[in-house]
Amino acid sequence: MSQHKNFVSLKDETIRMFENPILDWMSRIHWATPLIVWVPVVLYCLYQASIVYQFGWIKIPVLFLVGLFIWTLSEYFVHRFVFHYHPSTDFGKRISFLMHGVHHDYPNDSKRLVMPPIMSIVLAIPFFVFFNMAFGGGGATYSAFAGMVCGYLVYDMMHYALHHAKWQNPYFEKLKKHHMAHHYVHPEAGFGVSNMFWDKVFQTELEEARKKANEE
Repeated sequence: MSQHKNFVSLKDETIRMFENPILDWMSRIHWATPLIVWVPVVLYCLYQASIVYQFGWIKIPVLFLVGLFIWTLSEYFVHRFVFHYHPSTDFGKRISFLMHGVHHDYPNDSKRLVMPPIMSIVLAIPFFVFFNMAFGGGGATYSAFAGMVCGYLVYDMMHYALHHAKWQNPYFEKLKKHHMAHHYVHPEAGFGVSNMFWDKVFQTELEEARKKANEE
């Protein structure tokens, strides 16, 4: 796969993003940090659903899968329309760089491949509020939210793996090729990280992007 020069460095190196040393330190995240922060949240949600609310043992896995499914769609839309939004103001460009632009400039920076806990918590709060309204609270909300958080963890771990792991697995190799094409061939296509399903649905696969570009 040919790689276009739309990055600054392919080395595992990191740059300073904030003048404040504490903020800059907080922007560098070990890949296991999301697991430490969010696995207890998943366990707490499942405890609430099964023990506190005594939600049905069939309903819990069903709604867990519903939450997981909602995550896959959220992953796609957040990556496509939030992380790849191109603001016109200097302030907006700075925010865009902090959220995602730095990753495209330094795609193999192992310290900035998973989401900082502050950002994931800020994003999780409105999602939990939405789930609470959509599922009516109680065991249903906790079951679905546990599924969504697990989906997020799969996304973060897979994102790290796509850049640094070497697995002899056909699906992983296909997913890695898909993500590398997003970085080095067409950044405005291939928005799925943990899966390629929604890119197929919304025709943002690499080949579809090429066809649209040729038609314009």
